Amino acid sequence: MAPTAILLLCLLPFFFSYSPIFLYADETAAAAEMVSRDFFPMEGDVAWVVQISDLHLSLFHPERAQDLSGKLGPALRAIRPDILLVTGDITDAKNRKRTTTRQDESEWIQYRNSIDKLTEESGFESRRIFDIRGNHDKYGVPFVGSELDFFSIHSVSSRFNRLGTIQNISLVGDDRRYIFLGIDDTMGTGIRGPSNLFGHPTAQRIHTVESELQYWDNNPNASVTKIVFGHFPMSFTASAEKGERYEPIFARQSVSAYICGHLHAKFGKHLWRLHTSGIPTHSTEPQTVKPFWEWELGDWMEFRFIRILAIDRGDVSFLDLELSSGFQTAILVTHPTDSRIMNKVEDPNSQLVRNDINVLVFSIQPILDVTGRVLDSSRNFEIVEEIPLNSAMNSSKGKPLYNAKLNTKKYANASATRYWLQVVVMDSNGVQTKSLARPFSVEGKRAKFSPSWLTFWFFYLQWEDVFYTLQWSNISFLILLLCLPKLLNMFMEKNSSYQNWAMSVSISSLIDQRKFVFRLFWFLMEGSRIKTLWHAMVIYLIHLLTMPWFWGHATSEKGNIYKLFLSGWRTLPSIGAPASEKLGIPDQMMITLPFMYFVVAPLFLLVYCFSAERSASCFHSSKSSRCSSGCKICAGWLRKLLLAAAAAIAYMHLKIVSGIMEAYGTVPVAFSPAVTWVPSLFLLAAVYSTKRHQSKAK
Repeated sequence: MAPTAILLLCLLPFFFSYSPIFLYADETAAAAEMVSRDFFPMEGDVAWVVQISDLHLSLFHPERAQDLSGKLGPALRAIRPDILLVTGDITDAKNRKRTTTRQDESEWIQYRNSIDKLTEESGFESRRIFDIRGNHDKYGVPFVGSELDFFSIHSVSSRFNRLGTIQNISLVGDDRRYIFLGIDDTMGTGIRGPSNLFGHPTAQRIHTVESELQYWDNNPNASVTKIVFGHFPMSFTASAEKGERYEPIFARQSVSAYICGHLHAKFGKHLWRLHTSGIPTHSTEPQTVKPFWEWELGDWMEFRFIRILAIDRGDVSFLDLELSSGFQTAILVTHPTDSRIMNKVEDPNSQLVRNDINVLVFSIQPILDVTGRVLDSSRNFEIVEEIPLNSAMNSSKGKPLYNAKLNTKKYANASATRYWLQVVVMDSNGVQTKSLARPFSVEGKRAKFSPSWLTFWFFYLQWEDVFYTLQWSNISFLILLLCLPKLLNMFMEKNSSYQNWAMSVSISSLIDQRKFVFRLFWFLMEGSRIKTLWHAMVIYLIHLLTMPWFWGHATSEKGNIYKLFLSGWRTLPSIGAPASEKLGIPDQMMITLPFMYFVVAPLFLLVYCFSAERSASCFHSSKSSRCSSGCKICAGWLRKLLLAAAAAIAYMHLKIVSGIMEAYGTVPVAFSPAVTWVPSLFLLAAVYSTKRHQSKAK
């Protein structure tokens, strides 16, 4: 029996043996989100915190954990923040080659011991450390509380019973409250990588976040500043059940900034975004636009990045430091803020323009002198004024705050980027440190922020929408590729002159560029004329659209078997059990898009190419008097080129399948025909069928 017939018969059982079941989880059964609340007293109007992210502690890289005490410890002693935020991906959860994902308790013990050593050597209170999960911390965790949920055992949050999905931390002063709200948006069922890339909020969690953010608004006597922290950027956060998202909530509740990690510094060290969301008012009034900033922090894993974020009477500013070479003197100007990327919250009760300079100076050595320099960018950054800064009178407990008065009249009515501020610090060892110069506006004008192409690619594209666009573009292309040739064949075969027309636009007329469109139609029509292969491709595409691609251990090596559909992961219902919800949407894009774009689409096109090459060879054989030796040589090279393309597709297919096997188990994936061996059968069938027809033609 011909291989194409065998392929067709093999596909039929898979077409009829599975019934696609696409049911979502019962939305009304969503459990209430757990919230932990902590309060810390705050003195004065200036507070600051430290953020670290993407530690990826690993047994194979012990230096990452050692540097927590060796490099972060001295930094904490100098900075003395109010709280320390650890925004996810605490452990690496990968093997030495980083090819498989799994939870390893020894990495979590390493984290726990590192935190104990950090607090012991730095003197920082462990109750002021707040950690949340990242996607690596949820790899292979079937559910919270399972035996693989080591975060619930070894994290700092577990020590203080902060195991809810939302952490509300309040720094409370006499008339000001600075709120830090942490969100854990990791998957409820921790699918192993690479199908675990996005944050997954629920509608209930989004509602709870809004309730927590508006809680302090009921107190009109306190000025409130709100910061939200999480692991996933907004661009890598999926929508909730009915399309709900955080962005309008943050805008409506006047959030100043959302800080996160996840993307690592190798993708860019300044991934920042200004969100502008319209808040609907009355139908007759225009929408109110309330902006908030999103600032991603580079990773600790490779670059040892930390962030110092300060709030000065509602004005939010930050400084990112790289501790690869240890902690050096750090200078953070808290007012006036950077007019490009810092956030200024307008106080409706205040009509005064601030006329002060506030600077935080963090240093291991005593500070002898702090001087501010105002530079004029319109005059080649000449120094306009030097302003000595003195230690703040109200900087109790040794707060490293320095301030001075600023003559705002001198800098009024200027553009947001004309005047720049730089601070120069001299320590007791005579070492001078300069801050980066940054523009300011005494009137609170905002300079235009121009993101880099890398920032736009990762931060401004909503990758959930990108996934659906790419997926359905590919599917539409494949459907058109299969259907259009058959429609053309049905129309042209009614015309007895088809063979003459086909001959006129075959390989013998490649020199005539005016016949490109006709040659394209000829390619599509001839490419689909091996009926067995064409019907097999149709059945295979229907299988990919509606039935399971493969099945494997989606959570842990010993966990339940899950099946991956184009629409997400799910377990098929067992006897007496309901169907499970779809999981990992759009996380499956890391598998489905490479397979569709680098295997399926090239495979279908190559089958057409083999079929068209066979037809062209038949034309030349039947019209040998018109065919020169050069055409025969070209035909031979064309065949070799197609065989090389087939080898490339086979190699790509092997790489993708081997990666899937390493991730979800060799045996279950190997017995999944749609992904594992059907593409190889197509290649063999196409090569054999066209070679057999060529031999007959001779």
